[in-house]
Amino acid sequence: MGNEGKWYLTKVKKACKQYEMIGEGDRIAVGISGGKDSSALLYIMEQLQRHLPVDFVVVPIYVDLGFGMDMLELEEFCRSLGYEMVTQKTQIQEIVFDIRKEKNPCSLCAKMRKGALVEKAKEHGCNKLALGHHLDDATETFFLNLLYTGKLGSFAPKLYLDRRDITMIRPMAYLEEKTIQSVVNTKGLPQVKNKCPVDGSTKREEMKAFVAGIEEQYPDFKDKFKSAIENIDKSGIWALISEER
Repeated sequence: MGNEGKWYLTKVKKACKQYEMIGEGDRIAVGISGGKDSSALLYIMEQLQRHLPVDFVVVPIYVDLGFGMDMLELEEFCRSLGYEMVTQKTQIQEIVFDIRKEKNPCSLCAKMRKGALVEKAKEHGCNKLALGHHLDDATETFFLNLLYTGKLGSFAPKLYLDRRDITMIRPMAYLEEKTIQSVVNTKGLPQVKNKCPVDGSTKREEMKAFVAGIEEQYPDFKDKFKSAIENIDKSGIWALISEER
């Protein structure tokens, strides 16, 4: 491989190797939304097709939530990489906002969107689904779980869903958001404006600010977080043996 992309692809390839994310003959659906993270992921997957020693197929899938977003630029971006964008139409916007009138819609929306992605991925013969989550997302998810549900944990870089017989992978798990933004800016990748009414005012935005505050005081915080979550000292976990009677 030449010099192009080494500064971010090295970490991606390391994550893929350590968690055995991509194998020979895989057919990988890539969830795309028009946001910077999923656009970067699709671009990186095309890079990996050229630089990993295995052959695999990429199928970009866009789940239309019903907000009336113009995806022409995203379709053209997919074609520029040699892919045809698959679109899954849904009524998620209507269900979440009009029918259910959810006060905190993000959880239900994310669950329904993932379900639609998996369904379309299976329809197109995919055995894996790649999502655009990164190290910042993992850190924020950890604190969301801790502060709002009282649980320790984040998401896994690789997870097999036995009920659907598909494996979710997150190739950008080792990349920080600022690195992804740099890739998007440098390569001129598309960013489609999100029309969701709660965009920018969610609990995750609160956690983003919270983590940024920690990072101001401890600049290597995210590296420490990654190391900690991969090397949990189980002897220090309060695992209940039996409930108090």
